[in-house]
Amino acid sequence: MTLWNLGSINADFAYRVPRLPGPGETLAAESLTRGLGGKGANLSVAAARAAARVAHVGAVGPDGRWAVERLLEYGVDTRHIAEVGEVTGHAVIAVDPAGENSILIWPGANVAIPDETRDAPLAEARVGDRAVAQNETNGQGAWLATAKRLGLHTAYVAAPFDAQAVGAVLDVLDLLILNRVEAEQLEAALGRRVADLGVPDVLVTRGADGVRWHGAEGVQDFAAPRVEAVDATGAGDTFAGYLLAGLDRGLPMAQAIGQAQVAAALMVTRPGTADAIPDLKDVQDARLGP
Repeated sequence: MTLWNLGSINADFAYRVPRLPGPGETLAAESLTRGLGGKGANLSVAAARAAARVAHVGAVGPDGRWAVERLLEYGVDTRHIAEVGEVTGHAVIAVDPAGENSILIWPGANVAIPDETRDAPLAEARVGDRAVAQNETNGQGAWLATAKRLGLHTAYVAAPFDAQAVGAVLDVLDLLILNRVEAEQLEAALGRRVADLGVPDVLVTRGADGVRWHGAEGVQDFAAPRVEAVDATGAGDTFAGYLLAGLDRGLPMAQAIGQAQVAAALMVTRPGTADAIPDLKDVQDARLGP
């Protein structure tokens, strides 16, 4: 089967800093790297590295051809990435010695994806394929609704968080992934508990406290593997990509969660974003304790 990902593509400019700057503070960075990023691109790379067939749907500017080539190198189908007149999306990331980060994003081409670029891939999709989106592109609500109508399994990664954007897609979702803070904000905005959203499976990632799964059999908690974090950037995207790839390969949800947790744990031990995502052999060979 195929995972169709309507997602962002960014150039990530990552700066290592002695600490995250406060309001009005100027800090000298210790190093700078440029790499492939964006929540969508990260998810596509993670799923491809987890042995899924992934087709990315998105857009870059003329300055982003290198990013498309990089995705292709990782095994992602890039036929549905348009080149538009807007500058390629980019992120400025500050990372402190503990691996915590602060991120500033310019969406650029990610919110200028042509309608025909979004619509064409679903004409190729088959019943049982998976469709996933995040809140970094235009047209995600209508795209997921169409995917659901065509018989695809639908998933949404609720980041960057916007309660209205999440609320607009709840009725067409099979799977919702959000972090602990996002879950609390969504509950406050909608006046409903996460367990009562009407989505068959809701996963709440809780950092070092693991993952909570709200499913048909109730609530289950999964402890996080213990590692020494270097850079937390992209860990959530890695988790989502590995999770969806595992489900696509027929893994039970609990097993897919466990594998995705190991992938995310390995990810935070490495600096960088898409280029640092572990491959499936790394994950399968890892011996990490809770």
